[in-house]
Amino acid sequence: MNKSEISTMTHFVLLGFPGPWKMQIIFYSMIMLIYVLTLTGNIAIICAVRWNSKLHTPMYVFLANFSFLKIFVTSTVPNMLINFISKTNTISFSGCFIQFYFFSMGTTECFFLCIMAYDQYLAICHPLYYSSLMTGHLCAIQVSLCWLIGFLAHSIPIFFFSQIPFCGSNIIDHFLCDLDPLMALSCAPTHIIAVLHSVSSFIIIFSMLYTLGSFILVLRTVLQVPSSGGWQKAFSTCGSHLIVVSLFYGTVIVMYVSLTSGNSVVMHKIITLMYSVVTPVLNPFIYSLHNRDMKFILYQVLCGMRIIQTS
Repeated sequence: MNKSEISTMTHFVLLGFPGPWKMQIIFYSMIMLIYVLTLTGNIAIICAVRWNSKLHTPMYVFLANFSFLKIFVTSTVPNMLINFISKTNTISFSGCFIQFYFFSMGTTECFFLCIMAYDQYLAICHPLYYSSLMTGHLCAIQVSLCWLIGFLAHSIPIFFFSQIPFCGSNIIDHFLCDLDPLMALSCAPTHIIAVLHSVSSFIIIFSMLYTLGSFILVLRTVLQVPSSGGWQKAFSTCGSHLIVVSLFYGTVIVMYVSLTSGNSVVMHKIITLMYSVVTPVLNPFIYSLHNRDMKFILYQVLCGMRIIQTS
């Protein structure tokens, strides 16, 4: 690579979703509404678990941390909203990689889905030993490891990726800083890119197989239950989690296929938008759908929020 072709980047330009001003305002309004709903729903779950002693169980502790992770990952949305109404659509070099790091934290969702699947496996397959196996100490260790591994898994590769030179244009044809758009602008050695892809691929594939294996064992146990009441209880326990798992891995697989099959950039943007904006807002609705206790407590929390806002 000729040294004259290598430039020091100070900022990037995010193209986002190009279109007329009215279209930008429509996108802005829709995503703003979804983002507010995401914050409200997930904060309500966190508050419900924190304030109600009935929910101080491993399942709900995992759910509260999962909801906090959703808020953490969607921290990329405010910058997206600013770009919809901004004429420059720029983001600083450091801001771009911080956004990339936050977005990459989405893989931490894999770890939480694994420990939630393990919790439900113990609750359904070994109900008599559940309380002695899934102790508060083990629950705290699992949550801590999820966050620790999640924070560290991408920090080192992303740090080294941020140190590489970039060639030519600083225009990113996306609405956020993600791996593939940044790779297209970089002069990165192939081994750094391979490490970043390998870390994500390993986490996603391992967690998906582990979660799938847990559900197979749960299904085998449920099929051995003679009463329909047992089936309904088991479904109410793991049905919501199964929906969330299907949404997450389904979206991730579609994202991967869209990249490798050479689909259009617009299609990749839409799929990424679904993953980063739409799926987080569904989390509170799904987990409260089959859970009467969560429905009632969330109703109390949301009513309490309205009282505070009006007072």
